[in-house]
Amino acid sequence: MTAYSSLSHAAVHVPPGRQSVTEAEDRFRSHNPDVTLSRGVLQHMYGLLERTVAHADEQPSDLAAHAARTLFGAPGVAAPDDIDLLIFTGILADMEEPATAHVVADKLGLNCPVFDLKNACNGVLNAIEVADAFIKAGQYRRVLITTAEVSTRESRWSVDGQDDVLTALPSLSTGDMGSALLMEASERPGVLGSRFFANSWGWPAATLPNPYARHRSLGHLHIDSSRLVASFEGLPQRMRAAVRDLGVSVADLDLVCIHQPSVAFTKVACDWVGVDVDRIHPTFPTHGNVATNTIPLQLATALESGRLQRGDLVGLFGFASGASAGVVVCTW
Repeated sequence: MTAYSSLSHAAVHVPPGRQSVTEAEDRFRSHNPDVTLSRGVLQHMYGLLERTVAHADEQPSDLAAHAARTLFGAPGVAAPDDIDLLIFTGILADMEEPATAHVVADKLGLNCPVFDLKNACNGVLNAIEVADAFIKAGQYRRVLITTAEVSTRESRWSVDGQDDVLTALPSLSTGDMGSALLMEASERPGVLGSRFFANSWGWPAATLPNPYARHRSLGHLHIDSSRLVASFEGLPQRMRAAVRDLGVSVADLDLVCIHQPSVAFTKVACDWVGVDVDRIHPTFPTHGNVATNTIPLQLATALESGRLQRGDLVGLFGFASGASAGVVVCTW
């Protein structure tokens, strides 16, 4: 039985396409001539400057595979043939059946077991928890966690009227991206612990209906921002208590990564966690809400810049619609 698991590398694929807030707002106005939308509202309300946009021909599996290839190309990283399990955690998928993990594995030439795991924006953190358990139980030695979003295709360009604008605007702040994390069996403590909590009564606050349910089309993303924030009631306190139970102080963390669906929410979440917002690498303004990719993006950026070094104490804090909150503490 393996004693420990460790996060050993992180990589992302950032699509080259960009859409500025001005371009997004102008397109929205062109579809809704009878609706009033103030100029600069996306930057004022969310702190967005521009968002990443994938090529129209690319699916989530493509973005995830791009990120995985970048990961495998890094020095000292295990070869694709050494992967024992692949997990795909994106909110969006290539199709309803089979699991998108199969498509990613095929594009990478992998022959290992695969499955999809989904929990809104906390999918990657939940996958870390699952991979940690598998590795410590001796089931697998190397687990590749992948995710990808083409969230800009969910953008609600048309609304029913002025009263519907606020529930549509968050969909104009999303971004596209792919990510990959590698977890491996380790002789030293890596993942020190994880805790997850839920207020499942809060699920109606942010919904993306199944395209086959009630004959609704994919893309009708509905977010009530104030209701979503309220759905996290009590979860920040439980998360802070969980960090203490893991024997860690937030002040001791060398790197803090936190979910960033907007600049305003990032500040709120930092207050919930008890960390100064200046310690967080901002990803939202120039990428948008990249959902499940947000924490991998912060890890990959920290690695590339040298801010994250082997042996650093890292805290990963996730908040997702549902509502759920989770924390993973690890030594890199």
